[in-house]
Amino acid sequence: MLLAVNINNTETKIGLFRGETLESHWRLTTAGRTPDEWAAAITASLSQSGRSTSEVRAAILASVVPPVTQAVGEAVAAATGKQPVVVDGRARLPITLDVDEPLTVGADRILNTLAASKLFHRDTIVVDFGTATTFDCITADGRFIGGVIMPGVRTASDALISRTAKLPATELTPPERVIGRRTEDCIRAGVLWGAADAVDGLVRRIVAEWPAKKTRPYVIATGGLAALVVPLTTEIESVYPDLTITGLQIAAGALDLSW
Repeated sequence: MLLAVNINNTETKIGLFRGETLESHWRLTTAGRTPDEWAAAITASLSQSGRSTSEVRAAILASVVPPVTQAVGEAVAAATGKQPVVVDGRARLPITLDVDEPLTVGADRILNTLAASKLFHRDTIVVDFGTATTFDCITADGRFIGGVIMPGVRTASDALISRTAKLPATELTPPERVIGRRTEDCIRAGVLWGAADAVDGLVRRIVAEWPAKKTRPYVIATGGLAALVVPLTTEIESVYPDLTITGLQIAAGALDLSW
């Protein structure tokens, strides 16, 4: 089996693949673990899924948090006996990073567009709702042509609350209306409708600049907050919750890993 690990700023998602099938997956908080603690957490998660570390035949890892990358890599090797292959801008993958600084492109953006390229075979915009909200553009022939990065929904909400004296911490639940009658409702409306309208506006701008004008790119979403924001948007066509981790499985195949 293939152990796939995607380290993001807030959460680390781990998936276990049998062939191309994602059999189980789970999320761990990214910060605050030693390599031994990571190894114990990975082993426990596998066990809770009814799996054993001895079943892992290969491991692959992507990270946008450099201080955590080595600790998790050591943990995976200790827990499974398999040294994980790390995916970044230097990896030999079947897409072209057609941007000015390819080595600075985040691994999550590479994986999202790799998965989109192989799954859809068409011009695609991937909107990933995480700590940041990213818009990544891949053409039908596998060229990553860049994108947009804006503050994530929860990041914007936390910044608003932490920098104002009288605005309360507010649970982000779907607002029923735009005009709020309580402060919490005003915050929900501002954060969530504001994010949805920003996403729709940016997608329209990206489409207007798209190199090929004849066909509209397919617009999809992924990421932990997609389910919260996408119903409020008009431009996003589908949600693929496991897109990034699927990109790791596709990358493993492209890099000739056997599992």
